[in-house]
Amino acid sequence: MRKQYTAETAASGVEEMIRLLDGRWKLIILFHLFDGKVQRYSDFERLIPSISQKMLAQQLRQLERDGLVARKLYPQVPPKVEYRLTEWGQALCPALDAILRWAEQRDGRDGQDRCQC
Repeated sequence: MRKQYTAETAASGVEEMIRLLDGRWKLIILFHLFDGKVQRYSDFERLIPSISQKMLAQQLRQLERDGLVARKLYPQVPPKVEYRLTEWGQALCPALDAILRWAEQRDGRDGQDRCQC
């Protein structure tokens, strides 16, 4: 059974989830992981050249801590680390796609830029 919300609890719940995505790079990282993609740390450095190593590590740690991204460390030298979306993180894709469709209504666009989840 779905939880019943009041206006206040619904707003609070949405604000809490939006805070999980707060950060300049988190959404970009997530979009690079949609479609079940697995990315290595070095892939993100290549895919997002304007992010610093410190910020990339920080954003990935926060996404992992919040349960959106899973990190797998291979015990080898040099270390190999892979990142993928958790099931809960992958479930975010339709919500982000809905936000893009909503934005298209405002912008009057035809939907060609929608994400491919």
